[in-house]
Amino acid sequence: MNAARGRAVPLVVGLGEILWDVFPDGARFGGAPANFACSAAGLAGDTARVCMAGAVGDDDLGRRALGELTSRGVGAEAVAVLPKPTGRVDVTVDAAGHAAYVFAPDCAWDHVPWSGALERLARETSVVCFGTLGQRGPLSRATIRRFLAAVPPPALRILDINLRPPFWSPDVVRDSVPLANVVKCNDDELPVVAGILGLSGTPERILRDLVERFALRLAALTRGARGSLLVTADGHLSDLPGTPVEIVDTVGAGDAFTAALALGYRAGRPLESLHAHAERVAGFVCTRRGGTPAFPAEVRGDVAR
Repeated sequence: MNAARGRAVPLVVGLGEILWDVFPDGARFGGAPANFACSAAGLAGDTARVCMAGAVGDDDLGRRALGELTSRGVGAEAVAVLPKPTGRVDVTVDAAGHAAYVFAPDCAWDHVPWSGALERLARETSVVCFGTLGQRGPLSRATIRRFLAAVPPPALRILDINLRPPFWSPDVVRDSVPLANVVKCNDDELPVVAGILGLSGTPERILRDLVERFALRLAALTRGARGSLLVTADGHLSDLPGTPVEIVDTVGAGDAFTAALALGYRAGRPLESLHAHAERVAGFVCTRRGGTPAFPAEVRGDVAR
């Protein structure tokens, strides 16, 4: 219970891969759902409870990952510790700050088992963010879908499309969209998703058709330096240009955008307001190394208003 507000706080869950992004100058904690969870915790403060659902290995990177989650205010009681290596990704960043990724195969996050802890977490969830990459292993895919089926119907179920070749298939995309009520992708992914689902037209038209066909509450398109586009179930559109920033790397910027978007939407903020805040948060992440920087007060704002 949040004593300051006198009511129970929502439970926000990152569901899927937990890994380390290994840059030329060292390893940094990451994974899209883990980045989402850490960003949500950093933005929400005491206005939400944030947890991670996934798996790490029984190794040094796994222990460090659990420590990172705890230190960032993210609950790790539903993170399994398995006799598999903790996930890692070798990351290279070009002169413009854009990242390329090489994922290690057969890691702990490919083998997330169902558990009582996950079932309890699912039944309390108000917001959950999952992706396509976290479903590359059949056991984790089944666990993610079982978790989503156990989440209360009013919850936000956010699908963050994450097409990392060769770890995705049209079937995973096709099967995942109906499990969500919010879908977010970037401008490289949108044409691919549209082709899989038989959609066409301008980005706005595709988002509107996504919302209508799958009864979504919200569809979001991120376009890097060109900003982002949101479409809601009631037909409202918000189209914001990007704010110029000095890019260090873009790792985690989209995940932070999703976290700010989810918290603002859950709190009932006006569309333009929550959108502007999400853009500001994503821009800030681009100015820092790694996907989960600490947010200063002027970037956090008040996501509950």
